[in-house]
Amino acid sequence: MKLKRFLNLEWDAIAGIIAAVAAIALHLLHIVDEHVILPIVLALMGLLFINFMRHSRNNEVTAEQVDRTALAVDKMRAALEPDVILIGPRRLRTANEQFLRNMSGETIWFNVCLSMYKSPPLFDALLRPAVDNPMVTSIQFVLDESQKELWQRDIQPRIASCSGHAKVREPRWHKLSRTVSYILADSQAGGGPEALLSFWGEPFMAQTTGQEVPRYIFHVQKHCELLPHLEELVRARPGTAVERDLPHPEP
Repeated sequence: MKLKRFLNLEWDAIAGIIAAVAAIALHLLHIVDEHVILPIVLALMGLLFINFMRHSRNNEVTAEQVDRTALAVDKMRAALEPDVILIGPRRLRTANEQFLRNMSGETIWFNVCLSMYKSPPLFDALLRPAVDNPMVTSIQFVLDESQKELWQRDIQPRIASCSGHAKVREPRWHKLSRTVSYILADSQAGGGPEALLSFWGEPFMAQTTGQEVPRYIFHVQKHCELLPHLEELVRARPGTAVERDLPHPEP
């Protein structure tokens, strides 16, 4: 180990330093004059320039290797990350709040159950953060016609009291089968679209006081192939084969 360290020393730089010290000492002792010192100085400058160029090239090679390694690590990380994350009852509230804080841009709330936002505490926890989020530019609800009365009586007045109420568009009313429900938005952290996806009925929903509330939801990541299907649900006519053929994600 010591021999290897010894051989790795910058001997060209060491030789240059020794030559410079020797030349200065000889000049101070009046053994050599300026005509001898000048070629030595020029030779040392050339040696230092060559050494600098060699190290610059080594730095470029190292930077290229670091870039290739970082790209390979990103590819490996993307391959290891799951497309869909299953979120259970213990983490539902935390995951939903985090998703609302990180959402940005235009958002779509497809076939969500408005009864979840009926009580003021749940509205303040599950909907108001999205309405007041300054990074969210629009909120588009796509809802079943059966929820129109609940929207007009309870939800719309509460949205009107929020500072960001102007970004909430008029809901699009359709006849939707109770199959799938999701919130789709761009993520500030991930820089791409993500979704919170839930399915109606057991085991994904639980009956509470005569109403169905989510028990399990899926966090669909930005690189998941399921996202184009979710976006197609909004563009397609509700109730068509697009909605019926939507694949169920695997956790």
